[in-house]
Amino acid sequence: MTTPAERTPRILIVDDERSMREFLEIMLLKEGYAVRSAVHGQEALDILAKERFDLVITDIRMKPVGGLEVLKGCKARYPNTVVIIISAYASTETAVAAMKEGAYDYLPKPFKIDEMRTVIRNALQSRGEEPLPADRQGPLYYGCLIGESPPMRRVYELIERVAKTSSNVLITGESGTGKELVAKAIHRQSPRHDRPFVAVNCGGVPESLIESELFGFKRGAFTGAAATHKGLVEAAQGGTLFLDEIGELSPTLQVKLLRLVQEKTVRMIGDTDDIPVDVRIVSATNRDLEAMVIEGAFREDLYYRLNVIQLRLPPLRERREDVPLLAEYFLDKFRKEFQKDIKKISSYAMDILKGYDFPGNVRELENIIERGVALESSSIILPDSLTLASFKRGRQPEAGGFLPSLPPEGLDLNHFLADIEKEILVQALNQARGVKQRAAELLGLTFRSFRYRLLKYGLTSEDEPKEG
Repeated sequence: MTTPAERTPRILIVDDERSMREFLEIMLLKEGYAVRSAVHGQEALDILAKERFDLVITDIRMKPVGGLEVLKGCKARYPNTVVIIISAYASTETAVAAMKEGAYDYLPKPFKIDEMRTVIRNALQSRGEEPLPADRQGPLYYGCLIGESPPMRRVYELIERVAKTSSNVLITGESGTGKELVAKAIHRQSPRHDRPFVAVNCGGVPESLIESELFGFKRGAFTGAAATHKGLVEAAQGGTLFLDEIGELSPTLQVKLLRLVQEKTVRMIGDTDDIPVDVRIVSATNRDLEAMVIEGAFREDLYYRLNVIQLRLPPLRERREDVPLLAEYFLDKFRKEFQKDIKKISSYAMDILKGYDFPGNVRELENIIERGVALESSSIILPDSLTLASFKRGRQPEAGGFLPSLPPEGLDLNHFLADIEKEILVQALNQARGVKQRAAELLGLTFRSFRYRLLKYGLTSEDEPKEG
């Protein structure tokens, strides 16, 4: 006897466009599903009156009965059947209406084949199942780090190797990439995991205070020193001292830090005795320390003492595969925090996120999702709820236009123009809510020319069905 888990899922396709029906039928049959199709909404309702399906994929604009009526009729008769809405005329209003009526997702045409496969698979798995727990095991969730892309897997491997040693580590990467999370992961994997992890932002403490904060001071050492105060270095005894934004340290502090690294001692302000300390130093910077050494802004001997092992954290644009994972994680975080019933991010909103360069990296993505959850009034995050920067940092519009002045060192014109073209394509997709035909019209391009440009910059794929 066939168990429910072994039964072939049954899918009903509803679309008045013959080419789309046939395309979906062929694709789904190859995937091993049992497929039936209807040429319009009324035929679909007649079929649903007699048969039950696991999944319904329906176009929204059909005559005489549209996709919303199919959705309502299906949900009234079979509440557990999942429904996916597709349309070449995607809009915020129809997407909200569809989600309120219980649609699982709302995809604009043309959609990517792999994306449709994933949405269908997830939709079928969602029937009567609880979502995966947030503390998933494996490389997807590595402590506080999230990502399964090749660059992040290399980061995980290096963390595991580095953590077992006592060598100092320098973490490099752009702002917002999660350097402190990497430092914490190194500490938790190390033999020092049961000892303190002390983080110091070297750029966030005034220069007049950073020395006393790091090394402490004796009572009476200066006006206001009413009691002896232990410094953060001593507080990290036996554990890990994380020095963020290490490139912001003044030359005077660099000398004192070098003494700590070389002698493994600290001297409180106002004291004459050295205090032995056992700390592992993990530092981080978004600046080019090697260039600073050449310029004389950072001590060479300190640089090599801190940079025993270097770990580069990739920017988000170099690991776009992780954007959906991170976005879903932040969505879950903020819907709980704001107590809002937002179930997911729409597929075309996710497409826009995947095509964006994120100059602020993971921190910017977190802020975008937080704002989206705060502003969204429906049960799904739509493109209108996303607030993305129009241009990359350094290319914001100016009074006389968006082109910046030519920098003294010059620039690669082809690369610069390519970056601008890519940003404009993403903006057009955003404004057209993912509908490529409409985006092409916004730019005065034929659909073929627009699609060629998307392929050129990796914003779509060859196996995507053509929009009609």
